[in-house]
Amino acid sequence: MKPIGTITVLLAEDHQIVREGLKKLLEGETDIQVVGEAVSGREAVEMVRQLRPAVVVMDIAMPLLNGLEATSQIRLISPDTRVLILSAHSDDAYVERAMELGAAGFLIKQSSIHVLKDAIREAHKGNVFFSPEIAKHQRNRQPESKNRKGGGGGKAPGLTPREAEVLQLVAEGKANKQVAAELGISIKTVEKHRDHLMRKLDLHDTAGLTRYAISAGIIESSVQVTIL
Repeated sequence: MKPIGTITVLLAEDHQIVREGLKKLLEGETDIQVVGEAVSGREAVEMVRQLRPAVVVMDIAMPLLNGLEATSQIRLISPDTRVLILSAHSDDAYVERAMELGAAGFLIKQSSIHVLKDAIREAHKGNVFFSPEIAKHQRNRQPESKNRKGGGGGKAPGLTPREAEVLQLVAEGKANKQVAAELGISIKTVEKHRDHLMRKLDLHDTAGLTRYAISAGIIESSVQVTIL
């Protein structure tokens, strides 16, 4: 039994070996308790709705709903829950987008467990925390780099949250029927969202949507085995 005042943590990571490793390393802390584990962004959102953890440790490259979009939804449903991004991606665009969406910090996966523990505690206090490498880079960035164009971001400009969800699922190779089942909507509604996506993004087929999702950082190229 953890003492009163323990920081409750949800781990959102789709790689089991990484998730189990993080849980094991955090279990020894008297002030931190892992209360749940999510293997997709969608599951993370639902578990936050149920558990209301103090801190979520969130990977970006999550199936069904990427970590950045999940962060956005979590901040809406549980404003007191702090989200720490723990990712292999450290591009400026990812960091900037995470902070825009209300993340409490950004750590790279090469960070030590001691850095993660510090980040959890600082996030719980209401502070923002970056891993040392990212903090140093942010300090040294040129001002004009903020205008850099490029990928990363987790959500395309101008898309509704539902359209962003449909885009990710389509890009992951799911058929309309599967997308409908995942989102609890009709196939006709999925088709309507796909049409809206293609018009908004000026794309004409599923392959175009998939390439766009990869370039925007909504999914990793490794998620989609074959781009038709």
